[in-house]
This record gives sequence, C-alpha cells and structure tokens, in this order.
Amino acid sequence: MTTVDEPAALSPAQARALFRDGTVTPTSGWASGYTQANLIAVPRDWAYDILLFCQRNPTPCPVLDVTDPGSTATVLAPGADLSTDFPRYRIWREGELAEEPDRVEWGADLVGFLIGCSFTFETALAEAGIPLRHIEQGRNVPMFVTGRQCRPAGRLHGPMVVSMRPVPADQVERAIEISGRMPAVHGAPVHVGDPAGLGIEDLARPDFGEAVEFRPGDVPVFWGCGVTPQAALMASRPPFAITHAPGHMLVTDVRDSAYRV
Repeated sequence: MTTVDEPAALSPAQARALFRDGTVTPTSGWASGYTQANLIAVPRDWAYDILLFCQRNPTPCPVLDVTDPGSTATVLAPGADLSTDFPRYRIWREGELAEEPDRVEWGADLVGFLIGCSFTFETALAEAGIPLRHIEQGRNVPMFVTGRQCRPAGRLHGPMVVSMRPVPADQVERAIEISGRMPAVHGAPVHVGDPAGLGIEDLARPDFGEAVEFRPGDVPVFWGCGVTPQAALMASRPPFAITHAPGHMLVTDVRDSAYRV
C-alpha cells in the first residue's frame, strides 16, 4: 500500500489530500513524474504588475496558470484548492513575512499565479542517472538570492533567486541539455561553477531551503527559481500577498513530459 513513506509513488491527488489534512514537508521527489508549481497571489490592483514582471523575467518566473479574481481553482489540477493544497504558505504584509500557515483565507479580490518549478525536471535528471543530493540527504533544495537584478515591471523590482544542485562534473553537460528542454519550468541553468559569479558568498548558508553536502567531483549548478517573486515582494513592499513557502509546492495533475520541447 502506498504511504507517506513512499512520496514518489503517490498520485498528485493523494499528495494534495495529505497536505490538505496537515502534512507539512518539502515536495521535491513527491508524485514522481508530475509537474509542481510555485504560488504568488496578490490583490487585483497588483496583478498586472506581477504578470508583467513574470513576462519580462521568464527564466525565474515562468507562468503556468493565472486564476480569476477570488478563485482558488486551477486548470493544472482540477478539484484542487489553492488555499489548502500547498503544504505551507507565506503571508506577506508590506513586504514583511507575517505568517507561515498551512492554509490561507483567499479573498474575493485575490489573483493567483502558478509559476513553473525546477522540481519538475528533477524526474528527467534522475532518469538520466544524475544524482539529486538534496533528495539523497532528505533536505529542501538550497536557494540563494543573487546579485543579478530582474527587469523591473510597474511597481515590482528585485533580485533573481536561484536553486542550486551539486552535479558531478562529468554530468553537468547532460544536466544542462535535459533541463534546457523544459523552458516552461526554468529551463537550462543560469550559471555553473563559482557562486561568486552570481554574487553568492557561501553555499553553506542558503537564503531559503537547506544546505546540501557536496560529493567529490561535484560542481554547483544554478537554475532560475520561482521564489524570485518573493524577493520582489521584499524589495517592492506591496500591501499584501500570499506565496508558497520555499520548497513546498503544489503537486499538479500535469505530467512533466507536457513541458518538454
């Protein structure tokens, strides 16, 4: 029988039901083969700014779906509820993190954006024999705020956030090729090697997620990350927003293969 001890074998609906019932955990490796998504939800007055910000910064912020105002439904997972089906949320007020609940109140004026997630291409990496150190070590993927500024849009501005995975040096080219086939979920890495090239000082101190241990011969590889809108919230300070907690995604009903080109 499938249990929470076998998260990769769960169906998306089973995973969402567990989260709805109070299970809180990072979702990397859950419901293997199914697309995961980040969330940012803002009042309608800010929705165009978010949409334009994502359109101008598609690598870290690829939009998979946008809700109608007040709706918690998504075509990515019919029957899902965006206010209950993420394992953990963040509530932001004036750019400050106010709460981290496991469900949220979704106002009638709120517009939700589901952003592509790099967890989506992890299945393809694993199938190619590329190790995923954070999953091996039972940790949330490490994420870093970079020194690269996103292109501003309306009232929104801020730095790009990246996720980092150690990859054996002889498999980096393959990892680039595989993820590059999935531009709707961040695509190819934005940087390989020396983290200083992104303005990152210490890989042992991620801004989000958890540090991972490198194995001999590993090289740090950095992908655009859907936590980027949260960095924009902190920089731009809109009055209210809801996001997912980093690493705690919506598991959708869409197959990863749907985003391969």
